[in-house]
Order: sequence, then structure tokens, then C-alpha cells
Amino acid sequence: MCGISGIYGLDGADFSAQLKRMTDVQAHRGPDASGMYTDDAVALGHNRLSIIDLDERANQPMISDDGNWVIVFNGEVYNYAEIKKLLPDYPFKTDSDTEVVLAAWKTWGEHCVHQFNGMFAFAIWNKANQELFLVRDRLGIKPLYVHVGDQVVFGSEVRTLLASGLVPRKLSRSYLAEYLKYQTVHAPRTLVEGVTLVPPGHYLKLAEGEMEEKQYWSLSERAERFTGDKAKAEQTIREKFVQSVERRLISDVPLGAFLSGGIDSSLITGVVSGELGKKISTFSVTFNEEEFSEAPFARQVAKKFGTDHHEIKLTPEDFLQEIPAALSAMDHPSGDGPNSYVVSKVTREKGITVALSGLGGDELFAGYPFFTRYLQLQDKKWMLSFPRGFRSIAGQALRKLKPGVSSDKIAELLNQGYLDLAHAYPVNRRVMADKDIRSLLGSSTVPADPLALEIDGFFAFGQAGSRLPDLSKVSVTEISTYMQNVLLRDTDQMAMASALEVRVPFLDHQLVEWVLGVPDSIKYPHSPKKLLIDSFAGLLPDEIVNRPKMGFVLPWQNWLKKELLPVAEESLGYLKEVNALNGAALDQLLQRFLNDDPSITWSRIWPLVSLGFWLKNNELE
Repeated sequence: MCGISGIYGLDGADFSAQLKRMTDVQAHRGPDASGMYTDDAVALGHNRLSIIDLDERANQPMISDDGNWVIVFNGEVYNYAEIKKLLPDYPFKTDSDTEVVLAAWKTWGEHCVHQFNGMFAFAIWNKANQELFLVRDRLGIKPLYVHVGDQVVFGSEVRTLLASGLVPRKLSRSYLAEYLKYQTVHAPRTLVEGVTLVPPGHYLKLAEGEMEEKQYWSLSERAERFTGDKAKAEQTIREKFVQSVERRLISDVPLGAFLSGGIDSSLITGVVSGELGKKISTFSVTFNEEEFSEAPFARQVAKKFGTDHHEIKLTPEDFLQEIPAALSAMDHPSGDGPNSYVVSKVTREKGITVALSGLGGDELFAGYPFFTRYLQLQDKKWMLSFPRGFRSIAGQALRKLKPGVSSDKIAELLNQGYLDLAHAYPVNRRVMADKDIRSLLGSSTVPADPLALEIDGFFAFGQAGSRLPDLSKVSVTEISTYMQNVLLRDTDQMAMASALEVRVPFLDHQLVEWVLGVPDSIKYPHSPKKLLIDSFAGLLPDEIVNRPKMGFVLPWQNWLKKELLPVAEESLGYLKEVNALNGAALDQLLQRFLNDDPSITWSRIWPLVSLGFWLKNNELE
């Protein structure tokens, strides 16, 4: 895991100073080595976190045997040893996966990306043809940001691009409404004007002053239709998941696993120790308040599988103390993140460089409440036969009877003209109501929601996605929106702030493709993640499988009203100072929160705090 950076279109000018600033600002991503390559057309930078082949010969930028190809690579290709066997004529000098990617591209060209199983973002330069390729993995696990101006500037982080001095430090107001609504903006959009995120499963080809974007993989179109019975589904899932976990154990540095005591992290631990017979270190964050803590469940799993278990005991005050550092580590604003920062930091301090995470299990195996709610909505389409005015009155009555966020969302659903995913899902993930967004923007209207249009496009008539089972459609939507643009982005920026590589076995693309083809009747007979649990029957203790979902709830609501109030006021004050949002509306929103308005919870205020801190920290106009 590393950081990459680069500038294309130099026209013989010297951009080494700009590239040096870019590598310096993302040094936290790769503290083990850094390097630069420049010629008349391109400058490539790299910060290395050594994971596979620790020898300095594996440092980057890496140049091919014939001197024609140059690569900077971030991530891991887990099946590199298998691919290497297919390239017997290449004179390998290292045991790194980076050199395998370089050799594969030289031998097979851009089509070699279909061979790679892993998480990656890389740039590869062809000196003879003067072509640059910028490539991102299928599921968007590793980021790759781009700005097109007089030169094309790219890197692993937004601040990497800003450090070049070639990218204007200007907020993209066009996407503020999207951020306010969803606590993020969705790829390829970002909140910096002119900066885009290469979409997952895509690559860019730059040559002769032109840029071409190509899609090499599509989540909604890659599902393998399953026609077998439940027993066959369970057997295949077990085989594919075990294979996925085994691939992600490749490492020449200490490797561990996050173990919360929930189903997903416990399964990963069980597969490593119980199925593969490997010894592993596990890490759990614990709290003094045992009645709210998952620590007893994590201990039970660790004991069953004989892991080297570490409990990292934290108090809410410990979290509180780390929040300024977490905000400073934030590369793109988000309504989430501090938890990931703290867990990653303490894990790295224990000497672990690579950690396995259960992220993706809920999205792939229908673990969120919205999965069942969506199925129920499909059975309630008869409600649309009532006049919209009648449904609107019913929604308003519910708001008065039981004020709060949940009632607001139900009322909005009742007012919809459709109950398909393009209309229902955005309501589910919405953080802020349109009326509040209008006030904050000082506008009488809210811009058209790009997310709804994009979801509609996933499943348009005639597209392969339209034939997916309903639950798989929800999975595609969750993965393509919230998971990629909040969970994965936050995991990357917060873990890499401490130079910790996080691997996600549930997001092996071969596993994802297969699970998406499983029909609803097998995937969700009556309870969340039932198919996943049954696929590993007997592996986990019954107390883990049958326990209610829980977890220690940090007192964010109280913090923002007390200890964190000065931070909140300073961030909101900065938003007013730079005229990013309407000052009176910000004051009113904060006051409603402080007055315990049930429709303005801490999760409505925190994205604004995050936005203000980020704007000030990065000196954006």
C-alpha cells in the first residue's frame, strides 16, 4: 500500500519541485521509501509502504527491463504469483507484485487488468508511444484523483493534487447540495472544482493531448446467474470466501485482523484459524462500559480460534482527544471517519502493518435494515393508488404525531410517485432534508439529484442490471454509493494516515460477481446474512451467530453540545466567513440541534463541522 502522484503534459519543462511537494504531502501513505521519475513529458512520484518484497529493488517508480515502461503502483494484486508463472520470458528482478503488473502490461497491454485480483490504483507510462494509463480497481477500494488543466495532475489524495500548485484551491459549489444531502459526493465528483475521482472499474488513457476513459468492469453487469439449490450456494460461497481470505494473507510484514465480535469479522478470523490453520493476531477496541461493549464476544471468538488477541481499551475521552487529529487526517470531507482513524492508529502502534476488515459483508449479504424495507416497499406499491395529496396529508400527520428523522423519511416516501430504488434509496441514505438544504444554500430550489439518476441507470430496461434479483439490486446500489464513497474512502484516508493497509475479503470481485446472481429466496429466507451464516454452519459459536447486533455508542450527541461545541462553532463560523453556506441558516440549524429538535441529530451537524474544518485546513476558496 502506497501513495502515487504525477504530472502529465510537461512539454519539456521542469516540474520536479511540484512533484516533490506532492510526494512530501502524502508521505504518511508510504514512510518506507519515496522516489521520482521525470522525462520531457511526464513526472511520476511514489511513497512506499513495504508489504511484499521488502528489498529496496522493489521501490518505485519501477522501470521495465527494456526501459520503455515506468509504473507507480498503490495497492496489492493478490494473485501476482499465479500471473508471474504466465510470464516465463520476463527477466524478473524482484518478488514484488508491482513488477508482475509492469511485466503483464508490457506483455499483454491494457487487457491484462482483467487478470488482476486485488485492490489497486496505478499509473503506467509508455515512453515510446508517449501514452499514460491511469487505472483504478473494480470496486473502488483504492482512490485515484485527477485534475485536467494545462497539465494533467493525479494522485492518491486530493491534497496531493493541491500541493502541486497546479490545481486551484476552490470549492465546487455545484456539488454542495449533494454533500449536504448524503454527507459525501459520489465518484467521479469531488468537492474541489475541476478534481475528479477515476470511477471504479475504469482507466484513463492519455496520449497526444487527448484523454479517453474506458470501463473494463461493471458491478451491475457482472453477476453470474445462479440456478442451483441452497446447498450448492452455501458450498460455493464457502469455497470462494475461503479462497478470498487466503489470498489476502500474503504479506512480508506483520498481519492482523480487526475483530469486533460481529459475524463478519468473526468469520474472517474463523476462516484464517479454523479453515486455513494460520495463526493470526486479532484486535478489538473495548470500553469500560461492558454492557455496551462487544468485547466479551470478541474474546469468545479469539479463544475458540486461539488467536493472539489484543484488547485496546479506550474511553470516550480517548476518542475525544483524537478527534482534532482525525479531522486533520481527512483528505475529503465526510460525515464519518474518526472511529476508523482511532482504531487504525492504535492497531498500527501495536506493530501491525496489514489488517483484515469485515467491510462489505452487510452490503453483499443483505445485512442492512433497508434490504428488508425495500422488499416490503415492493409489496406496498398499492399505496401509490391513493392520490398524492392524501398520502402527503398522512405523512404530515405522522410528522406531528412522532417528530423525528424516521417520520420525515416515511413522509417523503409517501409523497413519491414511485417506490423503485432510484426513488426509495436516496431517501434512505439522505442526511439532510431538502428544506434545510435550500436554507443553507440560500436558494429556492435544490439542484437535481445526480444520485437518483445514476441509480436509475444501473437498472434501466435492457441493461443486465435490470435482471438482477431485488436484493442484489440493493447490494449494487449500496456498494456503488455509500460503501465506495463513504466507507471505503474513509477507511483509506484514515488508515493510511497511520500507514496501515486494510484488506477487505468480502470485496473479492469473483465472490461479489457470484453472490449477486443468487436469488432472493436463497439469500434472505428470513433473517439478515442468513446465507452467509449457513455457508459456514458450525464454524462460529451459537452465541455469536444469534446475538443481536450491537456496539458501544459513542456520545456524539452530547459531545457536540459540550466538549466539541467550540470545534463545531469554529468550523461553522468558517463556513459563514468564506460565504460557503448561508450564515443565518447555519446559526438556526445549530440552535435547533442545541434545543433538542428531534429532526436535527448530531449526524446532521457533524458533516458541516467536517466541511468547515476541511475547507480551512486546505485553504480552499
